[in-house]
Amino acid sequence: MQPQAYPFDLKLLTKLWATFTTTGHLDEEQRKHLDPVVYRSWLRCYPRLDPLAPPRLNPLPPQALQTIQIKHFDLLAVARPILEDIYQFIEGSHAAVMITDSVACLLDMVGDADILSCLDAWQCKPGVFLTEGHMGTNAIALALHDAMPVQVVGPEHYLKQLHTTVTSAAPIHDVGGRIIGALAIVGPVEQAHSHSLAAVMAGARAISNQLQTDMYLQEANRRYSELQGVFEAISEGIIVWNMAGTVTHINTQAGHILGISPTSILGRSLYSLVKFPDLVQEAIEQHRELKDVEAILEVEGRSVPCVLSLRPMHEGAHPPSGFIATLRPIERVRALVHRLVGAQATLTLDSLLGESPLMRKVRRQARIAAQGRAPVLLRGEDGVGKNPLARAIHQESPRADGPFIAINCLAIPHELMLSEFLGYEGGAFSGALKEGRPSKFELADGGTLFLDEVESLTLEMQAALLQVIDTGEVMRLGSTRPIPVDVRIIAATSADLEKLVREGSFSAELYYRFGVFTIRLPSLREHPEDIPLLVERTLGRIQQQIGRPIRVSEEALELLKRYPWPGNVRELESTLERAALLVEGDVIRPEHLPAPLRQTRHWAITEEGVIPVLTIEEAEREAIIRAARACRGRVQCMVEALGISRTTLWRRLKALGIDIQKYR
Repeated sequence: MQPQAYPFDLKLLTKLWATFTTTGHLDEEQRKHLDPVVYRSWLRCYPRLDPLAPPRLNPLPPQALQTIQIKHFDLLAVARPILEDIYQFIEGSHAAVMITDSVACLLDMVGDADILSCLDAWQCKPGVFLTEGHMGTNAIALALHDAMPVQVVGPEHYLKQLHTTVTSAAPIHDVGGRIIGALAIVGPVEQAHSHSLAAVMAGARAISNQLQTDMYLQEANRRYSELQGVFEAISEGIIVWNMAGTVTHINTQAGHILGISPTSILGRSLYSLVKFPDLVQEAIEQHRELKDVEAILEVEGRSVPCVLSLRPMHEGAHPPSGFIATLRPIERVRALVHRLVGAQATLTLDSLLGESPLMRKVRRQARIAAQGRAPVLLRGEDGVGKNPLARAIHQESPRADGPFIAINCLAIPHELMLSEFLGYEGGAFSGALKEGRPSKFELADGGTLFLDEVESLTLEMQAALLQVIDTGEVMRLGSTRPIPVDVRIIAATSADLEKLVREGSFSAELYYRFGVFTIRLPSLREHPEDIPLLVERTLGRIQQQIGRPIRVSEEALELLKRYPWPGNVRELESTLERAALLVEGDVIRPEHLPAPLRQTRHWAITEEGVIPVLTIEEAEREAIIRAARACRGRVQCMVEALGISRTTLWRRLKALGIDIQKYR
């Protein structure tokens, strides 16, 4: 019965029921007085139920009922308080409140003693199925079948035994809209009222809402647990606070970095415990984002250096609701740089080719130097391999796992040298980055700093370098805080340092500091017996680049061994690379080498470069030609310039075939 059908006529309903149970149908006029939902149920019940028979209620065994109740534990846990709340308002009205699952199995009920006694007499107890097939037309079966709230009054029940009752039921839906049960009120027909239907509708909605809330709460708890796990798994420290400064979240790593217990700061004002530097405080006030800035936090009177990122938390287009900051210990950031940069230093002393006595001596000295802590000075001409030797010393030392930072001092402008080497604090001078910059010594902490062409350092930088070597501390520009560093200094030079010291352009104290370990690398012309090994290694590398085998003929190798190589190993490698690109086959022959190398003569290195050693006849011819050019072919002038007689000059001009007319 629909609520708008009140007041209802029991006599008319009884007459309609009698007509239908006798004939099996109602005419159109009769159906106007009957709820269509009820009439469709009667049509389903007519072929299979005797309207005068009692309900077919057979309770499930206790164990089976318990299994079903456990299955629907969440539903019963939510529904039981609502059942009791509804019963509290209808207590004394001879009614009962019950709940079923989606197949109309009665799970639980509460009510007055008389109605419960009556239902028990019908075997209507938890564990029975209140479907149409078992109980005929009733509100619970219709609510589940038609997915809508239904009230069935007296004679609207198909079984006559239920005509003294009124049943009201509403379906219960889960979050996805699926029917998972029904809530019902059963009472005497004399107490029938539309408010009963409203009560079960409200109760069913309350159960559905509570189930949805519980699901959302469980999901929120699950997500929170996942988020908590993520926060704790992150190696960075994370602090979250609202606009009032109250800390809403802090992970264990952040507490470890700040040196405080996370539970002691949670819910307290962050600004009362942590003082941010001006750069970070300004970003907080302006709601700006910061990424990986070096900051020194003041925590309970302690200085905590770290790398900090700041991000305002926005909700749509609204102003930020708070901030999230990530903290990384400065040591961990340096270690990451160390791993990335230090991976470049892979050479070892055994990989430095050369079996000559000079090269064996260099390797012995380098192995001794690798185990020490004092600065090392590598001396030798350009191109002899000072950079590879420095890397090999680093790789053989206990610092092999640390970084290897190589800097060419000549490439740094003098006016920028201090800031490049020593770094600076944020805002230390005009044009400086707000977040500052670490020093090269900090980047090389735990490893090696290689200074190539060390003579190019300014006197100010030489003094700063000496200070770092003596104290093991570096102070950035614009800072008053010394930073401890553990770094090995290796320097290299091709200059005459002794002369520079006498001239005052190189610090004598720094020169003596480097005197502890000084290794001189011989030029290539001093150990030509190592040239075949160097050629073999270089060709092996070239073969990998060009993708085909290549070798040097014996004639070409002899020319390579005879040449003095003013550019040393670097020039040798360049020559072989050029020849490998020119050769069409797989053998480098003399014709593939540069013209100066193809001359089968000895060479000499002068200030003007590499010149061949001339024979007496060649030297005489060259002297006469030079004199002819200088004197423009005038014989008397040439005689005076060469210091010989006119007769001797004419005789030598004829013998050498020189025509002085070309020079006049």
